[in-house]
Amino acid sequence: MTREAAGSNDALLERILRAPVYDVAVETPLELAPRLSERLGNQVWIKREDLQPVFSFKLRGAYNRLRALSDTERKAGVVAASAGNHAQGVALAATRLGVDARIVMPRTTPRIKVDAVRRLGSEAILEGDSYDDAAALARRLREEEGRIFVHPYDDLDVIAGQGTVAMEILRQHRGALDAIFVPVGGGGLIAGIVAYVKRISPSTRLIGVEPEDAAGLAAALAAGAPVDVGPVGLFADGVAVREVGARPFEIVRDAIDEVVTVGIDEICAAIRDVFDDTRSIAEPAGALAIAGLKRWIARDDVRGATLVAIDSGANMNFDRLRHVAERAEIGEHREALVAVTIPERPGAFQELCRALGDHAVTEFNYRYGEASAAHVFVGVGLSGDEAERGRVMDDVRAAGFDVVDMTGNELAKLHVRFMVGGRAQRPDERLFRFEFPERPGALARFLDAVGGRWNISLFHYRNHGAAFGRVLTGLEVPPDDADALVRFLEDLGYVWVEETGNPAAGLFLG
Repeated sequence: MTREAAGSNDALLERILRAPVYDVAVETPLELAPRLSERLGNQVWIKREDLQPVFSFKLRGAYNRLRALSDTERKAGVVAASAGNHAQGVALAATRLGVDARIVMPRTTPRIKVDAVRRLGSEAILEGDSYDDAAALARRLREEEGRIFVHPYDDLDVIAGQGTVAMEILRQHRGALDAIFVPVGGGGLIAGIVAYVKRISPSTRLIGVEPEDAAGLAAALAAGAPVDVGPVGLFADGVAVREVGARPFEIVRDAIDEVVTVGIDEICAAIRDVFDDTRSIAEPAGALAIAGLKRWIARDDVRGATLVAIDSGANMNFDRLRHVAERAEIGEHREALVAVTIPERPGAFQELCRALGDHAVTEFNYRYGEASAAHVFVGVGLSGDEAERGRVMDDVRAAGFDVVDMTGNELAKLHVRFMVGGRAQRPDERLFRFEFPERPGALARFLDAVGGRWNISLFHYRNHGAAFGRVLTGLEVPPDDADALVRFLEDLGYVWVEETGNPAAGLFLG
């Protein structure tokens, strides 16, 4: 760390020590996770920021920023943009301080967060499908109405407020800490953690954790500056940020030890881990640090370390739990999804079951398709050993069956497992997987846009209680229309992936 950077961080350290966050926030417990600790062979502690009055750490930074307003600025009012947790923090802080607040949220924001903002006494304005859309309106309101814009992460007072989490961790745990795992979206939390921990306990490793489909800090560190990573996945909506903040990046770039990225299945498994040890339900961003901690331990075969993961929030829509439960077993390596081709003759199913040995069958989908062979979609229970899936595949092959691993196949997990059955022979059919903003009327608008030119030959949609809907559709596209289709899809504005060649589609839907 340079002398200039150290001096800057000293000033930020003083801001953290002086932050009056406890006017509204509480000192959350640092709890040992006994089941997870035993299973992983390390001492794992969870910092319970889900227990804040707004069920997220964001209250700390929001209140610290509003307390710093001058009397003139308070009279002008504030405006903020947020996908939910920052919005609730600003709303509560504004109510306590008597400041008028207008908060712009994407239309895709989970209802539980919108309702909470209004219940806390602030105006919630729904705009656009992403944080960027909401932020654009918030900035217009700042210019038009003279309000103060309260940034969710690119602000030193906000960063200092979040840094009080680190102050509590080091006070609550008297012994040495080997590493602290921090969820990363815009970077405000990890910047505050870095500023405090690296000055007080420099030997403690600080590890940021990001979703694989929203890894803005990892991209910034690789590029040497914040970069726009483009459309991001919204499963972990609390960290779905396209570009890490400039101020957070300057604070962490030379001080953070590493960044770990994790997938959706791993996040879902971490949500269950938190539940098993605390009987609380973390939102996806809240469980992100636990998922990263597990990935890091497995990667480096770590044993006997003392580790902290920050549970950053619990603002979870109840109807999302179905999707989480479906994916948690895969994320914990307790279920494999495989496609097995068996001869269409008596006794074939029994032979397949014998090949699976003592493994529990969690799912078994089949429908007659042709005279000579059958394709069976099978879920197989595992013990948690990642290598076990490969051994199951080998056993099935040894029994004379063709088998394809579907465990990491998004098409299979999102759609095919719920669709096994009907098959159509359409020579011009092409399969596409889409994501579109999940709000009233969105599905009808999607159908109007996609089905207006080409015949829809297959369609599967399943509401997962998330911000974005997921659709699998088949379109009958004559070869002469191939270029026109590509132009149409690019102009449509939705995230899409062609799945025509996906083996899951060929085996079960073709």
